[in-house]
Amino acid sequence: MTAKEAISLILENQHEPALNWAINYAIEAQNMDENSNDFRVQCIYIVNNISKWRAKKGHDNSMKAKIKEARAALKEAGGIK
Repeated sequence: MTAKEAISLILENQHEPALNWAINYAIEAQNMDENSNDFRVQCIYIVNNISKWRAKKGHDNSMKAKIKEARAALKEAGGIK
């Protein structure tokens, strides 16, 4: 998953209360150049605001995997180890 795909996943799930603060950062990031420093910083903001995002009961394991993959992609794009 790329960082842009992770951002799309967040926007698709914006109804989740755990994503409230990340939505505006994701909206801004979706139109940024992936190679820019601004995008990197935006990814850091998003990562910091999705820490409580979990797959809800009833979601299959693929959603858990997608959330984990999204976090990893955003961390990589933000330069977080």
